[in-house]
Amino acid sequence: MPIIVTQAFIYHLHLHESVLSPLYQFHFRPVAFASSHSHAPHRSPSHTCPRLCELQCGTTGETPTLTMDEKKKAIQEAIRIAGGKVKVIAGTGSNSTKATVDFTRWAKEAGADGCLIVNPYYNRPSQEGLYLHCKAVSEVGLPVMLYNIPGRTACHMSVDTAVRLSALPGIVAIKEATGSLDQATETVLRAPGLTLLSGDDTLTLPLLSVGGAGTVSVISNLVPEKVVAMVGAARGGDFATAMRIHQELYPLCKAMFVETNPVPIKYAMSKKGLMGGGVRLPLARLAADSMAIVDAAVASVSV
Repeated sequence: MPIIVTQAFIYHLHLHESVLSPLYQFHFRPVAFASSHSHAPHRSPSHTCPRLCELQCGTTGETPTLTMDEKKKAIQEAIRIAGGKVKVIAGTGSNSTKATVDFTRWAKEAGADGCLIVNPYYNRPSQEGLYLHCKAVSEVGLPVMLYNIPGRTACHMSVDTAVRLSALPGIVAIKEATGSLDQATETVLRAPGLTLLSGDDTLTLPLLSVGGAGTVSVISNLVPEKVVAMVGAARGGDFATAMRIHQELYPLCKAMFVETNPVPIKYAMSKKGLMGGGVRLPLARLAADSMAIVDAAVASVSV
């Protein structure tokens, strides 16, 4: 089935239900994220009957500048708004194993359906340290999505480490944001039980072609139906349709990184009246020339 996870926004703790509502499809392993607090009837995975998921407190939500109280409130509000209809994945990762374990334990008790843990940043652990960090989090008992994004963390998870972690029952998925199709392909081949999701909108279709299952998307906040259609087409074997949508969305994907994410996507969402466009320092508002690039890209897609 198509798998799309959207990274939701929070700004000054005003959550917008529109961000949580449409067509965000998510499924790791069968019932891997079946929520203990949800009373929604179980449905078998299919293209027409997807599970739903929203990621709260990821990079796009400006997690580095949120206080712990704000993070908890954001996750609680996401769970409340979702009401069991949308699976909520909590971004609980940090560069402290104890802090990550504690936050993940809190998220589990709060009713989150899973967690996303980024590679520890700045302290640059060895592969063994990275393995032990993720293993400790998995022992909390909340399904874990790994997040391999060395460009932001200066910490790269090797395929060997991902394979080792995939043997742990609590590790169910990996958000692949290394930009390497070789890494993605090797991960799919050597860890077939680990759901691999693209962490870069421009590479969603290429990763699907080598065995990826979907995407953790930024642009799905703005064009959810198109992202769903592209991933669904590719997963259904209709790569001609998927390629057409990918090529249509490509300028928008590139424009969302004309400056540091989430500044461009927040600007684009604000132009559509979906949220305020402000960001917290050290991020700054989008420069005028970047606004023109984003405006042109948004205008090229029927939003």
